[in-house]
Order: sequence, then structure tokens, then C-alpha cells
Amino acid sequence: MGSNCSNKTTDPLDVIKALRQQSNDISNADQHNVFFVFGASGDLAKKKIYPTLWALFRDRLIPRRTVIIGYARTKLTVEDLKTNISKYIQIKDENENQKFERFLNQNHYINGNYDKTQDFCRLNDFAEQFETTFATANRLFYLALPPNVFAPVTKLIRETCMSTKGWNRVIIEKPFGHDFESSAELSRHLSDLFKENEIYRIDHYLGKEMVQNLMILRFGNRIFNPIWNRDNVASIQITFKEPFGTQGRGGYFDSFGIIRDIMQNHLLQILCLVAMEKPVSSKPEDIRDEKVKVLKCTQTLTLDDIVLGQYIGDKTADGDAKYGYLDDPTVPSGSTTPTFALALCRIRNERWDGVPFFLRCGKATNERKAEIRIQFRDVAADIFSGQCKRNELVIRVQPGEAVYVKFMTKAPGMSFKLEETELDLTYTSRYKSSETLQNSNEAILPDAYERLIMDVFAGSPANFVRSDELAEAWRVFTPVLHQIEKEKVQPLPYVYGSRCPKQADDFCIAHGFKFYGTYKWTDPNEKTTNK
Repeated sequence: MGSNCSNKTTDPLDVIKALRQQSNDISNADQHNVFFVFGASGDLAKKKIYPTLWALFRDRLIPRRTVIIGYARTKLTVEDLKTNISKYIQIKDENENQKFERFLNQNHYINGNYDKTQDFCRLNDFAEQFETTFATANRLFYLALPPNVFAPVTKLIRETCMSTKGWNRVIIEKPFGHDFESSAELSRHLSDLFKENEIYRIDHYLGKEMVQNLMILRFGNRIFNPIWNRDNVASIQITFKEPFGTQGRGGYFDSFGIIRDIMQNHLLQILCLVAMEKPVSSKPEDIRDEKVKVLKCTQTLTLDDIVLGQYIGDKTADGDAKYGYLDDPTVPSGSTTPTFALALCRIRNERWDGVPFFLRCGKATNERKAEIRIQFRDVAADIFSGQCKRNELVIRVQPGEAVYVKFMTKAPGMSFKLEETELDLTYTSRYKSSETLQNSNEAILPDAYERLIMDVFAGSPANFVRSDELAEAWRVFTPVLHQIEKEKVQPLPYVYGSRCPKQADDFCIAHGFKFYGTYKWTDPNEKTTNK
């Protein structure tokens, strides 16, 4: 059983070229791929995985000889799969429609249980019929499954479904455990079954365009790297906000809460990329080594480092009334699960000692936004009578990918008044064309799942979470999570559609962040928004 997962540098454009070559090369008759989708009847599969596989097929980024086999307990047909995923994809023209039909022809579906050996043997027999004439047969297993079936499914994959004449790769969705111990137990279980380079723990935020851009911004620009330290940076805030609540999914959300759902994984991964030292190369393991070093220097959180909130209803809102978290019938009565959290992280190393890193995430807030805001220190010996405001470098992850720098300039006119303005890179304005645009006149960025699944095909693990990285991430959060649950810490109320609990802003200001509220940004499309 082999694996070609190496520690070489993998440039995405090289990956695209290689995969397209595999897709087009009819002479490459000795290699075959099977992509298994476990949980094929679920929401994740129909909303993300199948649309992603279709997009990769459409753009010739899946090797030509790839068969997709869905597996779940539900009895479905390929026609049912088509119905399930059609609402989540767009077909532009007849040419794409024909491609979509060819994509469906490469899809199959088997129903069975997740704990029955005979069902997995049947699945393996079905897959083998496509591989018999090929010298090399590779297999990818995507586990779009609830955590309670990870163990039996991975055990049966190992016992019955592994390829003996190619590589095997297992893609696992979060949550990767519930706390440090459960995560360690899952990691031990997986390490008994698979090699580390066969395990791909997917965090889709690592596939987002602006998260991918962090290393280039930091290490590819002389203007940023020398000032990326405690001598120049006052604070760093990493924010994730959603303008909607649990919407009937409260029962699922309540068992995890906002810290496990967003902060411990997505936001902490971004923190690592923002804070890490320059790796010795762009090889996957060199990058992941530096991320682990950041986590090892990050102090374990306590209740004093946390502000928690839970949204309440706004019955006076325009249009439909906005209901609170506890109004959701799927949420347990009296639940104290937070839907908003702010955490102050401290990194005890030479570069960042004393710089507060604020991780901030919430549901039912005033907007949809994910961004990194790096606020620089005040100007020393200010000669402008206190008119100077702090410079900020802001990296907007979503929506509307952008990088902009806030700085001071003289206001036009006869006065010597200072005002804030920006150097602005907004992607939709700057990038009107690219290799993937074809006839479109707007910049199209790949979906995070597209990039990451392509990485799995290529055997590039840089954008996936390693076991030691996962252990350190849980080490930072587990004690405070246990304390919150044991003491049933009451979250602060905030109104559906508001920024957050006021105490969260007060907490940031008390620990070194400055908020002025005076800056207005005019985007190139002539919309005025607050930044």
C-alpha cells in the first residue's frame, strides 16, 4: 500500500496543470481513482461536497479516470442525488449541461449501515469492478459524517476498503473531538489505522483565498515583514460574524457552542498563520511546524480571558420578528450555550509578548464578515495635536475579499487638518480577469472546498490540520470550556442584529484596542460602508 504524499512544495498552478493533464491524457490508462462520499445523503454532501466535485470536474481538475461512489444509510438513486444537488449548483449553458450529465455518469450510490462489515465488503466489491484493468488504483474517503460514527466507519474502511495498489487518503470533517481528551482518543484511533500522511483533517477556512494570501502578504513583501512584531503592533483582532441565528439547527449547535464551532478551529488556524515565524521553505511540513510552535507558545485560556453572549429576540425589528436563541424549539430550555464569544489570546514568545490577539465570533449579529484587523501602535511624539489615529492593516476574508491599509493624510484644502484614508486592494475591482474566468467579466475565486479537495488529489497536506497541531489547539481551550460548562456561566444578552454585547467592546478597549468610529470607506462601486 503506497502513498505519494511528499514534503515537496506544491504550487497550486502546478497542481492544476498536472490534474488537467491527467484529465486529458487518454494514454494514461494505468491509473484509476475512486472518491467515496460517506454520508452522501446529508446536508454537507449535497450543499458542499457534490457541488465541489462537479466544479472540479467541470474545470478538468479531477483526473479523468475518477469514479465517485456515495454511501449512506438512506436508499437513493443517482437521479435522487441529481435532484438533491441541483439547487446548489448553476448550469450556465447547454455545454455545461452536457458536462453535468457526463459528471453524473461517473457517480454511483450504495446504501448500507455504518457498522456492518458485510455492507462495507459489498461497497469494496462494487468499487473493485472499476479498477480491475488498472495497474494503479487510488482511493479517497470523505467522511461527511457525525462524530459518533467516525470510529466504526474508519475501522471498517481499514479492514475492508483500502486499496492495495495505490494510495489511500481519508478526509475528516470537524469537529475533531469535543475536548482535549476526546480529540486525543480520536487521534490515537486514527493513528492505529492510517499513517499521518493518509489523514486529511479539513478546515475549510484554510482554503479561503485571503487566508491563503496571508503567507504571501507577510513573507513576500518587505514593507510588512519588518514591522510584524510587538514593537510596532498594538493588537490583532480576528473576527467572524453571521447575520443569522441557528434557524432550527439549535439542537446540533447547542451540543457544541460557538467556541467549538468557530473559534477553536477556524479562528485559531488564522491566528497561527498571522503569528507564525517564517518557515524555512514553503514545503507543507515546514509550514505546519511553524503553526505548532505558535500554539505551543499560546497560553491556556481562563474565564478572565473570555466574554460570552447569547442573542435574544428583537420583536420590534422591521419586517419579520427576530427570535432569540432560546425561542428556537430545538434548543433545550434554559440553555446557557454561548452564541457569541470573545477570547483574548496571549502568545509568549519574543515576537508577540504583550500583544493581545482577540478572537471574536458570533451568530445573529449585524453583518456577515470575516476579517483580520492588525492595529499598529500610536505615533510617537505626535506633533499634530492628537489628530493621528492608529494605522490598521485589514484583511477581509469574506464577503468581498480585500486588503486595505488605513493611514493618515492631509485633508484637501487650505487647512492643515488630518483625516483617515486608505490604500485599497478590493478583489472585485482589481481582478477583472483570470485564467479561470472564460467569458465572465468579474473576478471568480475558487470555493475553499474546491481548493482543498484538489490538494488531497495532489497529496499536498499544507492546508490541513496535523495531529500535534490539533492537540495544542485543544490544550488552549479545553480547561475554560470545561469550566464554562461545569459552572453554567450565564452568557450576556445581545439583541438579534446588533454588533455584540457591549461588554465585549469594552473588554477589547481595556486590553489595548482603540475604536474611533470616525472612518468612512467608499468602495469603487460607490457604496458607503463602515470599516
